Amino acid sequence: MLIRPSDRILHKAAWLYYTHGLRQDEVAKQLDISRASVAMYLRRAREMGIVTISTSTELFADDVLAREMEDALGMDAVWIVPEDRQALDPETEMPVVAAAVFQGLINKGDKVGVAWGRTVYHIADAMPFADLQGVTVIQLCGNLGAPYNYRPDQCTTEIARRLNAEGINFYAPLVLSTEALCAQLRNEEIIHQQMAMIGECDLVLYSVGGIAPDSHLVKCGALSAEAIEALGEQGAAGVIAGQVIDRDGAIMDCEHNRRCISADLDTVRQIPKRLMVVQEAEKFEALKAALRGGFVSHLVVTRSMGEQLMDAWKA
Repeated sequence: MLIRPSDRILHKAAWLYYTHGLRQDEVAKQLDISRASVAMYLRRAREMGIVTISTSTELFADDVLAREMEDALGMDAVWIVPEDRQALDPETEMPVVAAAVFQGLINKGDKVGVAWGRTVYHIADAMPFADLQGVTVIQLCGNLGAPYNYRPDQCTTEIARRLNAEGINFYAPLVLSTEALCAQLRNEEIIHQQMAMIGECDLVLYSVGGIAPDSHLVKCGALSAEAIEALGEQGAAGVIAGQVIDRDGAIMDCEHNRRCISADLDTVRQIPKRLMVVQEAEKFEALKAALRGGFVSHLVVTRSMGEQLMDAWKA
């Protein structure tokens, strides 16, 4: 079975204590919990058989990979969705796991930034209803045309509805026709105020898009297949909140980005909890760019993607 998000800290405490050899006070400091809590988690780990790796391979194999990724890539937390068990279908399991992780990261009174796309919309659809008082859900970027599925406003509104939270949408297009018009709209008071709220977010939920000819930016009409191919030749590797980043995770200096109504990516990097969810194998290079750019503190991926990331890191 999958390790429940609520048990992740128990597994991490066991990993740090038994595998890394940290003292209980060192584990407590790293996890920002009391020493008494560490002792309780280690006792529960022994009772549950978590530390007896040879007798809990089904449960712990994915957890070991997650802990290794946290150590190697400097992330706060990683969740692995398995692909090699008959009982689980990653296509349907991924949004369920991600939804549980996402809800577990939200605290009372938090401001939560939400991007767009198929992955985020499926997470919203998988979320159970909750009554999280004082939570505000903020759209990270402008909107798309009505015929397009998985619009930013749809994702934000649905997540706010599931959480019984306040939702704040951008009433502006994602991409403007000219750079001058984009600059003018950004200076409008209501847009300026909404953009400023993104810097107050405690948590952000998003995926990263690729730059293939069938990417979301092409499908929604924001860029032509030829234009996105040209950006790839210039070093583009992925898309975050509608904006193109290069292989190092830096925002590209390109006309498309200058015509976008979207969150300042330097501001996004400063949000304490940055939850990224990636399933599609073709997004590997885009995910690497997002990791290099500091856009990920919490990650949900498939096992094969996790192994591929570790192989790349070791190389």
